[in-house]
Amino acid sequence: MHYVFIPGAWHGGWSWHPVGHRVRAAGHGATALTMPGLSLGDDPAGLRLADAVDHIVTAVERRDLRDVVLVGHSWGGIPITGAAHRLAARLAGIAYFSAFIPQRGESMAAAMGPLEGFVRDAIAAAPDGTIGIDFATFAQGLMPDQPEALQRAVFDQLMPQPGGYMLDAQDLPGVDTLGVPITYVLAENDTALAAPGAELAARVGAHPILVPGSHEALLTHPDDVAKALLAGHSQGSF
Repeated sequence: MHYVFIPGAWHGGWSWHPVGHRVRAAGHGATALTMPGLSLGDDPAGLRLADAVDHIVTAVERRDLRDVVLVGHSWGGIPITGAAHRLAARLAGIAYFSAFIPQRGESMAAAMGPLEGFVRDAIAAAPDGTIGIDFATFAQGLMPDQPEALQRAVFDQLMPQPGGYMLDAQDLPGVDTLGVPITYVLAENDTALAAPGAELAARVGAHPILVPGSHEALLTHPDDVAKALLAGHSQGSF
């Protein structure tokens, strides 16, 4: 089994490292990818959602990975949905961790309801077409259960999100049509999702596996998140 981890908006592969180390210690392969435009020094201008999907597919195919479990956090649920359709023959499973699962033709911005206009305006106003997040929003929405020192340490790693990643949609059926096992792991105190976690999981016929923590539990509770992801393998789901 080889787990390929995709981060949420503003994050890089670093956000999955604590979980990835534990997955490797359990005897599996683990690769954490950073999407184009989200490494220090990258040019994010003009990037579209298709670029993120292509990046995942290329990374898996270039390494010739097999028995892959695609894992997406938060916004990362969108590009893994697209990549899964192109990598179906290589997949052992798909796992979402406190992740958004788009309906057909639904963008991340559209899923944010009353905030869609704000997101679109912010992207249009940015010279490089990105959208950032301020510390107060991050701390209160994504990491409310942690001390400020840790909140700031994580916040300092964040990069502006390419606008196309938020605005673009995919005209694809659900991944539950691919015939591979699907797991949905949900941080029990997560209030940052665009829809209730149980509702999102139901879109792909899954029931949430609850773990402690809030939206950034992959950093604050990596043991629990790793165990939940690996449970699918040990129980035969993958």
